[in-house]
Amino acid sequence: MKTYRLLLSPLFILVFAHFAYALGDGDVVSDTAAVRPDHGIINRIINYFSESNKKPIGRKMDFSLIGGPFYSSDSKFGIGIVAAGAYSTAPDDSLTCPSDMALSFKATTAAHFELSLEGVHVFPHDRYRLDYNVSFSSIDTKYWGIGYEMCSNNSNESKYKYLASHAEALFAIRFGKNIYMGPLMTFDYVNARAFHKPELWYGLPHRTFNYGIGASLRYDTRDNLTATKKGVLIRFDQTFDFGWMGNKYPFKINECTVAWFQPVWKGCTLASRLHWRITWGETPWGLMSYLGGSETMRGYFEGRYRDKGAADLCVELRQHVWRRNGVVAWAGVGSIFPRITSIHFNRLLPNFGFGYRWEFKRNVNVRVDIGFGKHERGLFFGINEAF
Repeated sequence: MKTYRLLLSPLFILVFAHFAYALGDGDVVSDTAAVRPDHGIINRIINYFSESNKKPIGRKMDFSLIGGPFYSSDSKFGIGIVAAGAYSTAPDDSLTCPSDMALSFKATTAAHFELSLEGVHVFPHDRYRLDYNVSFSSIDTKYWGIGYEMCSNNSNESKYKYLASHAEALFAIRFGKNIYMGPLMTFDYVNARAFHKPELWYGLPHRTFNYGIGASLRYDTRDNLTATKKGVLIRFDQTFDFGWMGNKYPFKINECTVAWFQPVWKGCTLASRLHWRITWGETPWGLMSYLGGSETMRGYFEGRYRDKGAADLCVELRQHVWRRNGVVAWAGVGSIFPRITSIHFNRLLPNFGFGYRWEFKRNVNVRVDIGFGKHERGLFFGINEAF
């Protein structure tokens, strides 16, 4: 039964994508429907999806909407809606990457509700970039504790309710050809309640407000920001949640991402990423580093493995198959730790998986990933690549 439920969502999306695309390309639609595409709701839906990735990117925001049922091992069955948009501040400049925006909402049978807005605004001639990410979530989820020993103990699994708000903005200025640097601001609100095993928190605060300031340095040669085929990204962020800013629990965050993308053969990209996030000070439990979810170590329950530091390495092969369809396969390894010197080989967590891609808009993919980890597996539906 578990296997059936795990496969239900990707099969639904795969069949739907093939149906919409095949009909939208005119492979099955009759000549009459092709001449009069607006006649009937079915033809309108077909044409909507078949043309969603063919519109040229101009100054005006081009939004497309997609939604439907999905299944995630973390949040169970649900309904998700994504509005993806793309535009260009300099459509006549082929060297300037298009800007992108994604607004999403999901609600599931496991009382998981999330609304998020994220995107990158690229100014004319790529002189500046504004990265932003805002999310609001109310989740019934699970907690195992802090540290590898507690998180790897299945008997520590406990349920609780989690309410959170997160906002992050980065204004990056270009220095040189591919170097960007600028100020970074963050806000986090975490409120946990209805604990099944409150002793696992060891008296840690359940409700916190945190404000952070810092700086980001990037080296970015990617050909595009959402479905990269070639290039390099090196991002280094340093954030400070100072006590004088009103933070009851001051701490610091150092986060680094090194990603490399290289064409291998026709339609194939080899993508790899090394990522770490390390905190110092009185880090609230809700803002500690963690593994799992739809972007990092896919296959592990999001937030199961958490500590002051986390690091992971992922290598992914992305293959275009036919028209707007593609597949991926990846393998990786990760670890959590209280400090860098505490990383041990016998505590490394393996990760591998495969996924399906459908090009919803130009360089914007709908993805379905099935990931496997140490005694865990997970299924994830989302927009854009994991990295």
